[in-house]
Amino acid sequence: MTHPLFAWLPHGTDFLWLFLAAVLLFGADKIPKLARGLGKSLGEFKKAKDEFEKEVHAAANAPDVKPVTDQNRIGGNLPTPVTPTPASSAASADELTKKT
Repeated sequence: MTHPLFAWLPHGTDFLWLFLAAVLLFGADKIPKLARGLGKSLGEFKKAKDEFEKEVHAAANAPDVKPVTDQNRIGGNLPTPVTPTPASSAASADELTKKT
């Protein structure tokens, strides 16, 4: 007896009927092209998966970053603060907005 979860999967002569339906839908010359494209896409997927796993393992095995020292802290290397200069007069503001 099959498990109810897998009861919907094709088995036995169902594969023959599926193959015949595929030949009728796509034609005999398209099926090898479809299979070749499926194989290439699975190969690309596997290559990307392997590359991703390699990067994850490289990142996991990478040495830790050097700890931050007091000299590199942002509070230790602050520049001198810049003080704003006051506006000289209200006339200079009028000169800036005056149309010529």
